[in-house]
Amino acid sequence: MEEKKEQPEWLEKARQNDINAWEKLVKEYESMVYHIAYRMMQNEQEAKDISQEIFVKVYRNLSKFDEKSAFSTWLYRIAVNTCIDALRKNKTKQTISWEQHIEQNKNETATYQTPENIYLQREKQNDIMETLQNLSPEHKAIILMRDMQDMTYGEIAECLSVSLGTVKSRIARAREQFKKEFLAKKELFAMHTRQKSISDEKGGDSL
Repeated sequence: MEEKKEQPEWLEKARQNDINAWEKLVKEYESMVYHIAYRMMQNEQEAKDISQEIFVKVYRNLSKFDEKSAFSTWLYRIAVNTCIDALRKNKTKQTISWEQHIEQNKNETATYQTPENIYLQREKQNDIMETLQNLSPEHKAIILMRDMQDMTYGEIAECLSVSLGTVKSRIARAREQFKKEFLAKKELFAMHTRQKSISDEKGGDSL
């Protein structure tokens, strides 16, 4: 477990209902919170709504922060759990806006890519994100933390308030579920492609 970091002075003031300190807290962490919410919800408007809900929960529970962990870890836990609850309640499939996704990640790759490579990259991203949407909220959250946020096992354990062994087993189960969903999706796509090719060939023969 990492050594506890010293908390900023304005955090204590925010806990004492200092409005200016609270606004500073929100400004300090709003980007992190939105990033978590967007990764989990995959929808810009829902991410904004969930972000507001997260900060409401933080405000209401700020007095309960006991400083046993870094404040960012405590906040991350609230953010992830709020998103998981929202995903459990939302039974309809989320709509992924790839224009938003590509826009948010456009600076990650500076090298030139051919149109074919760009298409294949988008298809791969689409497959990955759609597969994530089919996972349980708990599995989705832990894959995002480990494989997309690059959090250590210790950080995840602290965030979720579970043991390292539990984290490792959850990650293993989540990755196994992801693999099954991903391979099933690829097989379904391949079957559809084969059927379309056969249909196209028959159509060509009839000309």
